[in-house]
Amino acid sequence: MPLVDRTVLQTLEEQLGRPDMARNFAKDYSALWGQRERRLVDSLEREDQAVALDAAISLKVSSAMVGGLRLACLAQMLEAAVRHGDLRHAASVLALISIHGPATVNELQHQYLR
Repeated sequence: MPLVDRTVLQTLEEQLGRPDMARNFAKDYSALWGQRERRLVDSLEREDQAVALDAAISLKVSSAMVGGLRLACLAQMLEAAVRHGDLRHAASVLALISIHGPATVNELQHQYLR
């Protein structure tokens, strides 16, 4: 599974009717990565399942919208772990998200936003 599926971004451009809006969404997604990751880390450290669930769903949806399918899949796994109260598994998935998140942002910046 690729880090970023460009066909998803092309579809978003077509749906919005303005490629600049899709690019701006991708820019905002990239700029917000650190905040998204921090929210996940903090909520899991505090064992705040409601906030962790909200953050996981937000990451899943926004990642899918920019074509970050691998990260969206990991966020879905995190969501499931949080829903089941398995915070130990959630922490291991978060470790993968912390690797693939910056890689996804890097891919967006160098392959789409360049």
